Amino acid sequence: MMTKHLISQISKGSIAEGLGIIPGDFLLSINDNEIIDVFDYRYLTQDSELKICILTSSGEEKEFFVKKEEDEELGLQFEEGLMDEYRSCTNKCIFCFIDQMPKGMRKTLYFKDDDMRLSFLQGNYVTLTNLSEKDIERIIKYRLEPINISFQTTNPSLRCMMLNNRFAGDALKKADTLFNAGITMNGQIVLCKGVNDKEELERSISDLYKYVPVLESLSVVPVGLSKYREGLYPLEPFNKEDAKAVLDTIHKWQEKAYKEHNTHFVHASDEWYILADEELPEEDKYDGYLQIENGVGMLRSFIEEFDEGLSLLNEALNAYKPSFFNKINIKGYDRSIEEVTGVSNISNIEKILKQGRSVSVVTGKIAYKYIKEMADKFTDRFPQFSINVYAIRNDFFGERITVSGLITGQDIIKQLNDKLLGEALLIPENMLRAKTDVFLDDVTLTDIEKSLHISTSIVKSNGRNFIENIIGERFYV
Repeated sequence: MMTKHLISQISKGSIAEGLGIIPGDFLLSINDNEIIDVFDYRYLTQDSELKICILTSSGEEKEFFVKKEEDEELGLQFEEGLMDEYRSCTNKCIFCFIDQMPKGMRKTLYFKDDDMRLSFLQGNYVTLTNLSEKDIERIIKYRLEPINISFQTTNPSLRCMMLNNRFAGDALKKADTLFNAGITMNGQIVLCKGVNDKEELERSISDLYKYVPVLESLSVVPVGLSKYREGLYPLEPFNKEDAKAVLDTIHKWQEKAYKEHNTHFVHASDEWYILADEELPEEDKYDGYLQIENGVGMLRSFIEEFDEGLSLLNEALNAYKPSFFNKINIKGYDRSIEEVTGVSNISNIEKILKQGRSVSVVTGKIAYKYIKEMADKFTDRFPQFSINVYAIRNDFFGERITVSGLITGQDIIKQLNDKLLGEALLIPENMLRAKTDVFLDDVTLTDIEKSLHISTSIVKSNGRNFIENIIGERFYV
């Protein structure tokens, strides 16, 4: 029986709308090919001539013949984003954070994905244990790259133990197949103290180095340990000396990789530098922030964007003179302040800066030092402003969890209840479920505002946007 896919929406002005396809219809095939999932759909719709078979909501099969540009979309949106069920993880990793969550949270938080399609679409990491030979063939055929892989270790027997999967060691051979096909990969090692660190980390980096440059990057991140680990594998937190040893290993391999391939290849997540009490690397050491969503260079990128944004704002203010013709003369040509600095609405911004305001910022303990330094830098330049920075202790998951992305709404409410907050509370967007106003514990921004009697403002993972939220006005072009 041919798979059918329920159409949920039709884009306005699209080819599908012109054909008369409506929500509630089903897509059956394209050019007589069955569509298993979103990748079949994307691949098949690249052709300029299509035969589309539709089953209408009334049960009638219709065929449509379409001529279009190769990159032109049909305008179909489906009830299931992947046009297939999400694939869950079959491993029982000793470091899995989902196993460390308390009961009673929303069901979606307990779903363990190990889906190569989400790796391609959203940057999720896969272990390779859930990939069939047919999946590998489709990755190569459709050029689904980059694929992000959780290696953890290249020691086959150790990998079987860490993933609690007797096939986990053999699954590493699939990386060889992807490498030989030239499929771009990024790798990750979740480091567990006394398990895959030290000599095992050295071995893993050495083994994976042979994949450079097809394996573009390898991140090393410390295991996250919540307070809900009863009955789980006994893991210990890393200390300062451990972190320094990890960085020594990584820096040694970075030096080798840069000399031989002009890339640093292996990267430490920000936590290692903070735990070791060492300075964050400069921007050029991150090779374009290939794994920023994995916490590699996230703080450095934010700082650089903030500093650049503050510099541009200063440049715009210095050039601004209240007049009808507000131009900057460069080599005999008049150009607007907006063109030169990328700062718009400067007259209004100047008024706000002179008036000033008081705001507060929440963050995790790991980023507090850097957020506080940026806040102080801003108030040194604009003393009319007051910025309170609060590091939220993670009582919900335990104090060992220090990243902002795992802060809950209830911890914010409890810890800020008696604090000076000013006119607005700035909240990092990574504390919230994607494209929603909901925290991990289902507390909402509205709950925060009602409990703390303050308006909230969401700060994107961008240093310039941080400045805009402090000021309370969007102005960067």
